[in-house]
Amino acid sequence: MRVQPLVAALVSALLAGCGPATAATGEPVPYAARPAPQRAYAVGVRQFVLDPGGPRPLPITVWYPMEPAVPVPPDGPVVRPAVPVAAGRFPVVVYSHGLRSLPELHAPLTSRWAAAGFVVAAPTFPRTNLRAREFTRADVRNQPADGWRLIRHLVRLDTRPGDPLAGHLDVARIAAAGHSAGGFTTAGMFTSGHSARLRSGIVLAGGGLAGSFAGPVAPLLFVHGTADPVVPESVGRAAYARSLGPAAFLSLAGQGHGEYLAPGRPGFAQVLATTIDFLRWTLYDDRSALHRLRADAALPGVTAFTARALPG
Repeated sequence: MRVQPLVAALVSALLAGCGPATAATGEPVPYAARPAPQRAYAVGVRQFVLDPGGPRPLPITVWYPMEPAVPVPPDGPVVRPAVPVAAGRFPVVVYSHGLRSLPELHAPLTSRWAAAGFVVAAPTFPRTNLRAREFTRADVRNQPADGWRLIRHLVRLDTRPGDPLAGHLDVARIAAAGHSAGGFTTAGMFTSGHSARLRSGIVLAGGGLAGSFAGPVAPLLFVHGTADPVVPESVGRAAYARSLGPAAFLSLAGQGHGEYLAPGRPGFAQVLATTIDFLRWTLYDDRSALHRLRADAALPGVTAFTARALPG
């Protein structure tokens, strides 16, 4: 695969379509932050289609905490379909897949985030997913708007009588995350004037764009392999340098485009711990998780962690 044409195509596609992302989500409901969970949850999963009769129907996979609390086994949580959500409200993570991928291929990471106390909602993008009938990477420019369309839906769904997720979503505390083209999609959601509901972002093997990372300022975490042949680490480093406010960069020595997202591979444990710490800090206001970031990210010879403007 030729690297620079792919990166150029992703960037030009997103630059062509990313405008301000306010998206009429309204002001966040001022729920008080609940304490970050001190135990792991079992995990449930459900699927639905957003706007099934519209021009861009969007299948959504949602992983969420469920009872009872159980230790997460080494091979990951057992995921059960259509089971009740655990009591309480949980912050939301909108997760975007990359080119020719699917949400379920990211379940080793997203299900573990759900076990840590987050609702993870992952769209299957219509023109870039693995099974797309008319695949085109140029459609990435429409994906940040899809992400905001999903957020608007979740805001409405939280108050919809009878929906299993109603009353369980802390829609004032949302993060965006994504891998590869999904990382560029995530960056495209942080344009000027974006809703304050979007509290933080995680860019995995992706990069930034002109117009991204504008106000309101939100903490950002970048994760990248130093030998990534698809999106070079320099692209992620440039995005990190351009981002505003608190930011961190976790690099994985000698690794490529995403093998560190597979359980058992070098660096997976550090990526998992660092992303959970980051989400706990930014969505639960968990200062102890913030203070653990550097230690949890560190594995000499495998990972390196740098940060800018993190609170003391």
